[in-house]
Amino acid sequence: MGDGQRDIACVPAEPGRGTLYAEGWQSWSAVSARPATGPPGGVHQGAGLLAIDPGDEGPVEIFAAVSAAEQVPVIEARVCDGYLMVSADGPVTRRTDAGDGGLTGALGRWAGEFAGRAGVPPAGLRAVPPVWCSWYQYRAAVTEDDIQANLAAMDDLRVPVGVVQIDDGYQAAPGDWLQPSGRFPDLPGLVRRIGDAGRRAGLWIAPMLVGRSSHLLRHHPGWVVRDPSGEPVAAGTVGGQRCTALDVTHPDAAAYLSGVLRAMRGWGVGYFKIDFMYAGACAGRRHEDVTRVQAYQRALRLIREAVGPEPVLLGCGAPILPSVGLVDAMRVGPDIGASYEPAGGDPAGPSQQAAARNTVARAWQQGRFWVNDPDCLLARPGVQRREDWAAVVERYGGLRSSGDGLRNLDPWGLETTRRLLVPSPIGPVT
Repeated sequence: MGDGQRDIACVPAEPGRGTLYAEGWQSWSAVSARPATGPPGGVHQGAGLLAIDPGDEGPVEIFAAVSAAEQVPVIEARVCDGYLMVSADGPVTRRTDAGDGGLTGALGRWAGEFAGRAGVPPAGLRAVPPVWCSWYQYRAAVTEDDIQANLAAMDDLRVPVGVVQIDDGYQAAPGDWLQPSGRFPDLPGLVRRIGDAGRRAGLWIAPMLVGRSSHLLRHHPGWVVRDPSGEPVAAGTVGGQRCTALDVTHPDAAAYLSGVLRAMRGWGVGYFKIDFMYAGACAGRRHEDVTRVQAYQRALRLIREAVGPEPVLLGCGAPILPSVGLVDAMRVGPDIGASYEPAGGDPAGPSQQAAARNTVARAWQQGRFWVNDPDCLLARPGVQRREDWAAVVERYGGLRSSGDGLRNLDPWGLETTRRLLVPSPIGPVT
């Protein structure tokens, strides 16, 4: 049992029967409905949510955080002989659901109630226009000319794109968002040209990351989260550069991030993909003594206030339960990839296999928490099992996006892209 865990329930579970769902911490965490009993002595672990279907037509048992405003409790189920011992390290509610639909139906009903408490608008979600994203064709080497070429191709090839999203590569370094990389001599002008073409401009940004070689860290070392030894915390790698985490509890850091986003909004950006958001909940010393979840939610609220109510906010690499009610759409799995299987067997690595697994497992969140984002449709030749991925996007996807250089599509890829790029469904998956 982990530190601070307290036994809260004992659920009968015969060996070889039943399934279990344990929610992951963030977008890329591997999730699936799995055998409940598994190997004897095994431990299932969920971040704020764990559900057990005994598999004998009995009710589904859901153990979940009451809210995710201050803490996301770790919920564990230890496999014993004929039962699961459930424990948690914080306050948890237990819901017994005997309704239709098994595990998925029970999770959907729980999600509706949790979403209401978390502030998801009772009037429903907003549809997201179909998106074109630069990342999966051009990576961080994307140029202004690449965006212009695909903007022209959308008209020439009659591809119904509503949002043109410029991904990683336009900025000088993570944190130096308003300093161009050199491949984008006039980013504000490009945003205006996208708008003039009748489409909405979108930008990728990792607002909680600060590059180790960035101008921002060099000139404002007090604006980042630090470990107990006083060193900047490790928060991931972007474009080969190691990053630390911005501390939005520091008023000057918060003002800086707000200013960046307001400037982008002033250019005309109407869609923000906010990536690597887990960095907002990094453990470490902050300017103000708050929990990791409180710091993260403060960052999300700052972002929304800075960009205003109209732009779409798409979370990615983001803590799941603490984001409910604060974003319009959410990536629900790892990055898609041109290869079917992840490199090195990493279950959270970029691949179709990992993205499809999570998209199916988290389908119950669609239309209740937000618009689910399975990640981009990749339909160009050379993408392994592209037909299978297109079928997953069509069946389960909420947000519809293309990640191909449009002139690289063959007839099948072009027809499929045209057919699937529609405004996002906003209702639950049925």
